[in-house]
Amino acid sequence: MEARSIYEQAGGDPPFRALVDAFYRHVEATPILRPMFPADLSEGKEWQFLFITQYFGGPSRYIEQRGHPRLRMRHGPFVIGPAEADAWLDCMLTAMDEVGFAPDVDAAMRTYFTSTARFMINSDPGDQRIALAATPKP
Repeated sequence: MEARSIYEQAGGDPPFRALVDAFYRHVEATPILRPMFPADLSEGKEWQFLFITQYFGGPSRYIEQRGHPRLRMRHGPFVIGPAEADAWLDCMLTAMDEVGFAPDVDAAMRTYFTSTARFMINSDPGDQRIALAATPKP
């Protein structure tokens, strides 16, 4: 018997779509994160949805449309310190709580999102660069 992916165990696209929607609602209300995102969140929501569904074993739609994820490169223009990573992770874990995943699925996803938040840190609290986050995008 072939093992089912996290994507399949979670129920396919619908719970991941709900996760992304909930996550972005929290981002919109998080002052340290909101300025890092464009005014219109729809494109980012779609890319994140495609990425996480693929990462957790769903269709390879992300890589077919955008190529390799290159997460650090794509987020390189933003100053991401521990506070930003913690805020991002809090938004994601709160969204996960709202959607409600089965315990095994939940544990695997939390592990991934926690390690990814740490991996994305590209500055320390003493970084003197001017954060792009300080200037909201149109």
